[in-house]
Amino acid sequence: MIICKDEKSIKNQLKLIDLGSEIGFVPTMGAIHKGHISLIEKAKAENSLVVSSLFVNPTQFNDQNDFLNYPKTIENDIFLLEKAGCDILFLPSVTVMYPEGLTNLETINYRYLDTVLEGKYRPGHFQGVGTIVYRLLSLISPQKLYLGKKDYQQCLIIKEMIRLKNLKVSTILCETIREDNGLAISSRNVRLCEQSRQKASAIYQMMQYCKASLISGKIETQLDFPIQQLQQIGFKIDYFEVVNVNTLKPIINWDGKEPIMVILAVFLDGVRLIDNLLM
Repeated sequence: MIICKDEKSIKNQLKLIDLGSEIGFVPTMGAIHKGHISLIEKAKAENSLVVSSLFVNPTQFNDQNDFLNYPKTIENDIFLLEKAGCDILFLPSVTVMYPEGLTNLETINYRYLDTVLEGKYRPGHFQGVGTIVYRLLSLISPQKLYLGKKDYQQCLIIKEMIRLKNLKVSTILCETIREDNGLAISSRNVRLCEQSRQKASAIYQMMQYCKASLISGKIETQLDFPIQQLQQIGFKIDYFEVVNVNTLKPIINWDGKEPIMVILAVFLDGVRLIDNLLM
């Protein structure tokens, strides 16, 4: 695996690629886990070359403590990415990605998409996500971009950014990889003690409950039980909603046909966890 740390080196490496070769790109913020590896493996199976990036993006953190506490395991990350078959790793610094600094950055109009759910609780987060993914795609120019569905709202934001910027890249959304107890694998899970990891299995259990029990009609009252169950276990809930799969607009009265998903963000022992499940 070749490691590039600046714009010149990554562009020089990509110039060496045979014409007609397809590039699959997997952006990450490090703390590599099975979810990331599944994206690398899928990209490897579908493309001539796999490029990944490892960059903890400061502009998508609205909480400075969250940024400072984000797990950083670069040496192990490099080992895991190479073992999974990544061909080129882009490992830039903040000054490489933001040569003109972190202020006065372009804002993108996502309409309401960046103001609901995660956008409501993490203002500015998706502007940071859109900015960094646009910069990475502009540098690497892949044919395919691989993203995990656990960050579903982020996937829609990135797809909208690609549309608005008229980028020629296909977005491949990949299934969430879970622990044996159903907990969605996340870089933040390393901050949970073993007891909390077991408690966190209730997230998936309550989403499964919704999938099995939701019926057409008023949705809000049908969510009372799973929300109360999570609160009794010790979760602090930012949101637990049923939304339209394509627009993320909340479902008030469901006709039983509209494509929906349950989507949530909760805190457990100070660790914020997000998840979703297609109904």
